[in-house]
Amino acid sequence: MKKALKVVLIALAVAVAAVLGLAATKPDSFSVQRSASMKAPPEKIAAVLSDFRAWEAWSPWEKVDPKMKRSFSGEPRGKGAKYAWAGNSEVGEGSMTITEAQATRVALDLDFVKPFEGHNKVVFTLAPKGEATEVTWNMTGPSPYITKVIQVFCDMDGMIGQQFESGLASLKAITEK
Repeated sequence: MKKALKVVLIALAVAVAAVLGLAATKPDSFSVQRSASMKAPPEKIAAVLSDFRAWEAWSPWEKVDPKMKRSFSGEPRGKGAKYAWAGNSEVGEGSMTITEAQATRVALDLDFVKPFEGHNKVVFTLAPKGEATEVTWNMTGPSPYITKVIQVFCDMDGMIGQQFESGLASLKAITEK
């Protein structure tokens, strides 16, 4: 019995060491990006993106926790607008602040408090393409060690990319009306 326990503990220690070693090889930052073409002018799309009160209609995370607590402060829309939320374990807690709002670019700071602290940059780029606008949603941020450990099992693109695609599809439906 003691020998079997010893073997199990050694195997567990080797597995943990392997995960920690793999985590150390992960990059120090991440980037997730998706794009979609929308038959709407950049100004119309930028107006939706730079108004946090409009996000409830298209943001994929708004649907995850309908009971989420939301608060708005700062400017009503555009640069200086701030949105904070506190929700279930899937959406966590945090805030966003718009740092730039133009017809071709809306940028914001995204700060998470829960489940993990994180400080990311989000940029929506709106490029006119004939009668359509190519909307690119990009999020970048640092990868602290705990994030690197998580990335051993699943990458940020895999975790977030699908939500970006869903959000862009909803944004398209709203702005093409």
